[in-house]
Amino acid sequence: MKKKGLSTKDVVAIGIGAAVFLILFKFVAIPTGIPNTQVNVAQSWLSLISILFSPMVGFFVAILGHSLNDAISYGSVWWSWVIADGCYAFIFALLVKRARLLKGSLNFWKIAWFNISQLIANLIAWLLIAPTLDIVIYAEPANKVYLQGGLSVIVNVISTGIIGTTLLSLYLKNKGQQTLLRKED
Repeated sequence: MKKKGLSTKDVVAIGIGAAVFLILFKFVAIPTGIPNTQVNVAQSWLSLISILFSPMVGFFVAILGHSLNDAISYGSVWWSWVIADGCYAFIFALLVKRARLLKGSLNFWKIAWFNISQLIANLIAWLLIAPTLDIVIYAEPANKVYLQGGLSVIVNVISTGIIGTTLLSLYLKNKGQQTLLRKED
């Protein structure tokens, strides 16, 4: 019988994943010219973590990493986007689960499934969830938040398409190689 909940491995992955996500989010970002919207490689990392572990691990990595970044960078957390980031990871991981991306080598169909899945998850997170929550929670102007959301979809799809596919490819190429680390008796 499989135990429900997060395993120790999942909790460690959340901690390390959120720390890497925070560092990438804070220090490896390119401004777009639209306020509070940037090209960010952290989403590519989030996509890989979501594939390697589970939708829940991806969700918590996004929630922790994004909220810590907001708190450190801005002094407060913009919850609508934090929640949207978590939803992106969760939705994306559910969509790619059927493709069995980690089995065998990377091929055209797996790359296509990866990118169609991240497109769908980005559309839901950044054109539906984030702007709607911005309007409901913060009474932000609709035209502003939908512009930010639309731009986020574009830059996230492009950056995750390039960087995320590359990370997945590198992971699959290296996963079968032997390690120099040995368990001591």
